[in-house]
Amino acid sequence: MSRADGGMYAPKGKPNPVCQKGDFRFAAIGLDHGHIYGICNGLTEAGGDLIWVYDPDPAKVSAFCKEYPQVKSAASEQQVLEDASLQLIASATVTCERGPLGLRIMDHGKHYLSDKAPFTTMEQWEKARAKVAQTGLIWAVCYSERVHNESAVFAGQLIKEGAIGRVLQVTTIAPHRLNAANRPAWFFQRQKYGGILCDIGSHQIEQFLYYADVKEAEVVHSQIANYNHPEYPELEDFGDALLLGSNGASLYFRVDWFTPDGLRVWGDGRTFIMGTDGFIELRKYIVVDRADEGDHVFLVDGKEEKHFAVQGQVGYPFFGQLILDCLHGTENAMPQEHVFLAARLSLEAQARAVRIR
Repeated sequence: MSRADGGMYAPKGKPNPVCQKGDFRFAAIGLDHGHIYGICNGLTEAGGDLIWVYDPDPAKVSAFCKEYPQVKSAASEQQVLEDASLQLIASATVTCERGPLGLRIMDHGKHYLSDKAPFTTMEQWEKARAKVAQTGLIWAVCYSERVHNESAVFAGQLIKEGAIGRVLQVTTIAPHRLNAANRPAWFFQRQKYGGILCDIGSHQIEQFLYYADVKEAEVVHSQIANYNHPEYPELEDFGDALLLGSNGASLYFRVDWFTPDGLRVWGDGRTFIMGTDGFIELRKYIVVDRADEGDHVFLVDGKEEKHFAVQGQVGYPFFGQLILDCLHGTENAMPQEHVFLAARLSLEAQARAVRIR
């Protein structure tokens, strides 16, 4: 896993299979974003068997096969879709293509796991909702800033145990390193990547819904800017938003592409969760000027201050839960209403954003 390049963020955890070998077979279609490696790591560590890979770019397929030597390279997307032995297909294709690909996957009777953001338009969102209702299949999204980060997973466990009472407010700060020279052309095309609030912002909205147990919310205000990259006129290098949940909880988040080169990791992501009885702070990827790595959780309640260093201690239960959901028809990993609410709100935040000039 590259700690300096968020585009190749692909955590590896301890194997924790939830099924027998051969019980859950999956494939990967679309290797345009490096997050596909993290997705495949999570599924294989949970007991899934990676069978096929397809991408029209042979170089991407070759690199993928080196990482997963057991996988077979398909000659076409159709060859993968028509394999009746597969339960799920995962993808990190170009963002604007994730929704249409999911429709094709479900038309072939398979569950779907997409990288975030899952959609770039409300039309895609509506078609996906209808397809899920029609087929009864799972449309899952890997919101990795929560489900593939041990400090974020542990914070969720603390909140469910009542450690800080009822969550009132969540603040997330999510800077990223641009690494422009290593980005594909589509990354700078607004129609293809969807905008910064649709993209990175979807992580922040999903965390808020989960931690504050929000079932509906509204976008109060959002804004975007291209402050410092005129050579990429369709790039948004800054965005922030304020959301209000139907239960009274609120979210403020900031996302940007301004991580300086002097930082060891791709972004100093932080989450602050305020409750009625205490607060939690997450230092997800780094504590600046300290030798250790991330996954630090700080908890203050009515009795004391606590620090938990949880890297390598918690794991990533989302992937095992998703496999079991696919096998048993349950919704424990991430309910479909939650998936589609997070996606809808990120699209609304993007669409309503005021452009700072």
